Amino acid sequence: MMNRLRNLDAYPKINEDFYKRTLSGGVITLVSSIVMLILFFSELRLYMHPVTETHLRVDTTRGEKLRINFDVTFPALQCSIISIDTMDISGERHLDVRHDIFKRRLDSRGNVIEAKQDGIGHTKIEKPLQKHGGRLEHNETYCGSCFGAEETDDACCNSCEEVREAYRKKGWGLSDPESIDQCKREGYVQKVKDEEGEGCNVHGFVEVNKVAGNFHFVPGQSFHQSGFQFHDMIMFQQGNYNISHKVNRLAFGDFFPGVVNPLDGVQWNQDKQTGVYQYFIKVVPTIYTDVHEKTIQSNQFSVTEHFQNAEAGRMQSPPGVFFYYDLSPIKVIFEEQHVEFLHFLTNVCAIVGGIFTVSGIVDSFIYHGQRAIKKKMEIGKFN
Repeated sequence: MMNRLRNLDAYPKINEDFYKRTLSGGVITLVSSIVMLILFFSELRLYMHPVTETHLRVDTTRGEKLRINFDVTFPALQCSIISIDTMDISGERHLDVRHDIFKRRLDSRGNVIEAKQDGIGHTKIEKPLQKHGGRLEHNETYCGSCFGAEETDDACCNSCEEVREAYRKKGWGLSDPESIDQCKREGYVQKVKDEEGEGCNVHGFVEVNKVAGNFHFVPGQSFHQSGFQFHDMIMFQQGNYNISHKVNRLAFGDFFPGVVNPLDGVQWNQDKQTGVYQYFIKVVPTIYTDVHEKTIQSNQFSVTEHFQNAEAGRMQSPPGVFFYYDLSPIKVIFEEQHVEFLHFLTNVCAIVGGIFTVSGIVDSFIYHGQRAIKKKMEIGKFN
């Protein structure tokens, strides 16, 4: 039995007396060993770090919400006149969105301005005008007039903002805030005038339906009348708004490793013409799963830009910055995976065996080549 096993030996041993070591063999051994180590550590690094597999699927999700995170700076628009509106093809629209929206006033150099000490909004008239026409009497509950925009007979508008909201619901524009007692007491017009020459940083997020739509930054509060969109701030600057802006950040969904948002850091400066700056965005739903099987539902997007000026008078939208987005029907799935140990072991064996075999072939070629040349040289000497 032992003799039979000995006959199966595929690696017969040669007596060391028959070995012949050469300089070229030593160089080839050194080089092949270095190459073998480099490839081994490269394979080990791939084994230790996960690889990302990419798959494409048809997006069949329905009824989900799309979260839009943004951070936009307007160096020439004051915070008091900027409003954010959202609307989609399903007909749902939200005007002058304020929930989860934050504004910071900026000076001409882009520095954040602290709140003024004089306190815009403090009462300037001691006795507000009541709904019935007289001034507020002692121990009387205040109920301000909505100036014809009341939904019910007992409705009250106790602030300028409530009057504007009542007008918006009626589809009216607040053309002269100075004629509204609440706005006059709160210094509404003066607040806008005091912020002239300032900029504004607007950041936060909005959640919209996962269908095609748009969100935009426009001066003034929006209202609809006869199917058209209007704004109530025309009286202040007569439509000469500078919509220069910088998109510090724009993302559709949560961050995931490797995501690239093409609008981050994009800046546009307006020339003399006013108009609408439009971004047309194609949103691609994305699912990212890491090695710990933690899943992140997010999105990627591509974008094109266009500026539409109001010179020809054909512009139906108010001046502002509009982001039009559409959803791709294809979903991208990224999955992080570790290389299997057997696959790693197979690659290591292939590296060692392959380099060893190739090195042997090169060494044999050089050795026999040197012997052939040497033999010819010796024959030449004898001749």
